[in-house]
Amino acid sequence: MSEPVILPTDTLSASGPISRRRALQTAAHGFGWLATSALFGGEARADAGLPRPHFAPRAKRAVMLFMDGGPSQVDTLDPKTRLQAEHGQPFKMKIDATQFDNVGMTFASPYRFFQHGESGIPLSEIFPHLGRCADDLCVIRSVKADYPEHAQACYFLHSGQGLQGRPSLGAWINYGLGTENSNLPGYVILHGGVIPLGGVENYSSGFLPPTYQGSFFDLYSGGEVVSNITPTARRSRRDPRALMAEADVNFAKSLGGAGAAVEAAIRNGETAFRMQAAVPEVTDISQESEATQKMYGLDSANKLTAQYGRQCLLTRRLLERGVRFVELTCVRGIRFVAPWDDHEDLKAGHAKNAAVVDQPIAALIQDLKSRGMLDETLLIFAGEFGRTPFAQGSRGRDHNPQAFSIWMAGGGIKGGTIYGATDEYGYRAVENIVTVHDLHATILHLLGFDHERLTYRYSGRDFRLTDVYGEVVQGVLA
Repeated sequence: MSEPVILPTDTLSASGPISRRRALQTAAHGFGWLATSALFGGEARADAGLPRPHFAPRAKRAVMLFMDGGPSQVDTLDPKTRLQAEHGQPFKMKIDATQFDNVGMTFASPYRFFQHGESGIPLSEIFPHLGRCADDLCVIRSVKADYPEHAQACYFLHSGQGLQGRPSLGAWINYGLGTENSNLPGYVILHGGVIPLGGVENYSSGFLPPTYQGSFFDLYSGGEVVSNITPTARRSRRDPRALMAEADVNFAKSLGGAGAAVEAAIRNGETAFRMQAAVPEVTDISQESEATQKMYGLDSANKLTAQYGRQCLLTRRLLERGVRFVELTCVRGIRFVAPWDDHEDLKAGHAKNAAVVDQPIAALIQDLKSRGMLDETLLIFAGEFGRTPFAQGSRGRDHNPQAFSIWMAGGGIKGGTIYGATDEYGYRAVENIVTVHDLHATILHLLGFDHERLTYRYSGRDFRLTDVYGEVVQGVLA
């Protein structure tokens, strides 16, 4: 029998003699632990207690319907009669630099607008289904971005910064609210085939613990919605994991206060295991009635509509089960990237995109409303910027960060209203301007947070989603 080896008590968590086998087992990880400790020395650490809403929230959850590429405000939500009157004439306002420097004539919308609901909100004819939900919408016509380029603008909308590396809106919400269902992630991205320019960093947890980053559900490839999630016999999977879990916990304890990242990884692993039972059930939309599936357009002859309909229906199922934030990406099949980015043929491109999302989004609103969930669910429909009221070439529109339109619905939003305004051409926001920081502050407010107090200490100072900017847009609140 081997003789006991005495090691200093400050070397190991246990005091007293241990066997040579135990000493070697521990020492085997020594150099790895040393390197890891150095790495964790610069890591941010969460406060002892997670944040909780600062006041009674109007919404418990949120959905981002991201219209990747930048829909044109004057062709969707902000009609301008002056464009009709001056179509084909030289543009009469001062023109700022454009992305592609191919400025054409004043370009009237190729679509008609119709008023809908008791509120009479005008919507483009490309949104006939959404028109039935007009009284639930608050259309904001005066949003302004800081960047004219897709990747930077996408980062800005998603994280409040034009560069990668900051936590996304979904990660902040997940960090603030926590989860209502330990078997599912708090933040889910329903991937329809197109990732916004800038890549998956749009959904990053940044310097927040990785527990709060977005989890991808693949609704495009036709394979597993979440890789390696197919459940198998619990005993055969759990036994080796019990040993791994014990080792992970002991490792985290040995790091003391620097173990937050390891603990986050452990929690992610545990969530992944529990998802094996939860994900197959939540993604099984065959449980839904035929009428519900038809309402979402799953029987549509347009396969892209059917796919986006599945994303919207799955969104409702995830929200029912406690997921806090869901973002839907656009579907692949219209353009290889940024589907709404119509530089060459806006009339055809915008019509195709609207045909994909119109029925499913309207169904999601109506379905949430019928189940009593809309009042506690905040929906945001937005691109990363708008488009020019003059043509790029002859039939397209260039990027325009100076004004774009979005809509919000549910969760404390004043439905049936229009907020803000652009100039008579729809080129610049001129009344009740809403910055992206203002938008983020308002979203957090509806979820129960003071955006100035929802912070995370990193690299020696407190960070927040809105940086040092942002005001809650009181005029959109119910």
